[in-house]
Amino acid sequence: MPNLLIIEDDAAFCQMLQKFLTKRGYEVETSFTAPDAKMKFEANTFDLILTDLRLPDYDGIQLLGDIKKVNPKTQVIVMTGYAEVGSAVNAMKKGAFDYISKPFTPDEIMMVLDNAAKTEVSEQVSKTVVTSDVVSVEKSTRTNTDAHATATVANAKIVKGISEASQKLLQYIDLVAPTDMSVLITGESGTGKEVTAKAIHDGSKRKGFNFIAVDCGAIPKELATSEFFGHIKGSFTGAVEDKIGNFEAADKGTLFLDEVGNLSYENQIQLLRALQERKIKRVGSTKEIDVDVRIITATNEDLTEAVEAGTFREDLYHRLNEFSIQIPSLEERYDDLVLFAENFLQKANTVLNKQVLNFSDEVWDVFRQYHWPGNLRELQNVIKRAVLLTTGEEVLVEALPKEVLQLQEKESVADGFSKSEFEKDRIIKALKKTNFNKSKAAKLLQVTRKTLYNKINHYKLDL
Repeated sequence: MPNLLIIEDDAAFCQMLQKFLTKRGYEVETSFTAPDAKMKFEANTFDLILTDLRLPDYDGIQLLGDIKKVNPKTQVIVMTGYAEVGSAVNAMKKGAFDYISKPFTPDEIMMVLDNAAKTEVSEQVSKTVVTSDVVSVEKSTRTNTDAHATATVANAKIVKGISEASQKLLQYIDLVAPTDMSVLITGESGTGKEVTAKAIHDGSKRKGFNFIAVDCGAIPKELATSEFFGHIKGSFTGAVEDKIGNFEAADKGTLFLDEVGNLSYENQIQLLRALQERKIKRVGSTKEIDVDVRIITATNEDLTEAVEAGTFREDLYHRLNEFSIQIPSLEERYDDLVLFAENFLQKANTVLNKQVLNFSDEVWDVFRQYHWPGNLRELQNVIKRAVLLTTGEEVLVEALPKEVLQLQEKESVADGFSKSEFEKDRIIKALKKTNFNKSKAAKLLQVTRKTLYNKINHYKLDL
């Protein structure tokens, strides 16, 4: 279990991160000041340290140097609300493993921390020497309110796919966007639920106002009320100043609640009351504040099952689910794979300051064979990593991670038998085994029914 020290002067945000990372297997200690942090990393050895770049009582770059002097093997990730290329370059030169700007998503911070935990410092030093002068920071266009990591504006644009599933999704977005209906977005992890929510916001009359995204899974129960509705100075320990909550920040705009099924029953009651009355009170205040907010929610769980189990309020479910949209998986959008890959290639080039033009035929073959359990997020991460490792104008198969290539290794066959023939043979065998029941064959092949139909059409199987 990696041990981690978080150095962050925002106590509420620090505690939120601590709870979130503890649930994901990290042993976490926290410090709200640089002097306290120095006492801790001088007395104990930490695998990882996550520190704010701008601390009220100390310079973050200097603190990075202090950490490296005490223990050069500790991996340090620098975070800040002020995304600047110069600061990133300086932090990398001083030995930081990576740099992440607030607000960030849970997936983003987990990816950075997991990569840091797996990387030896000796490996990272050579990487830093090569790239430190050309570090490029992806500047976020997310709104940075007092809610820090929970208040965001997605900067990704929805890709207009050509597949039947994508066309249906776009039709639903166009249909519901101009209304004020509450929308419940469902789908597998990594399918782009926040991007879809932002597209709905951008197509509405509220597009000139804030789009605030909140990850309900990352908010501790005891801090949720303050995050949603804000608080006044002195209302509880750590409330050193007045703070507006997500509802106020999203006034006249859109509030997107991701993983809404993770809210506690008590928090569900508070949310329902705010939606019914369109009024909120900051913690510690008796003053009611009118709010005009459109609510969009998302989950990768089945909320109807949660309602039946009594863990999610039925009245809240119906209020949130005035219109529902199911985001298709990447396998269900097989025809869009090229569009998504080329879009992510362009983004990776911009972020990493590279000029990679295309993918090799072998890479395209791997992309088409792989099942993409992590959906669009996994595809984007794979392409960004591959572009970073590519020195020429074309991404080669050697730049792809092992987990994407494992399927190819498992499906390696005798000389003269191609991968496409192997896949075609698997489909025919599965169909014969299930007496040509396509639903059962899809389950046997571990693909969706839609994907199986696409494959049958692709290989022109007249069955």
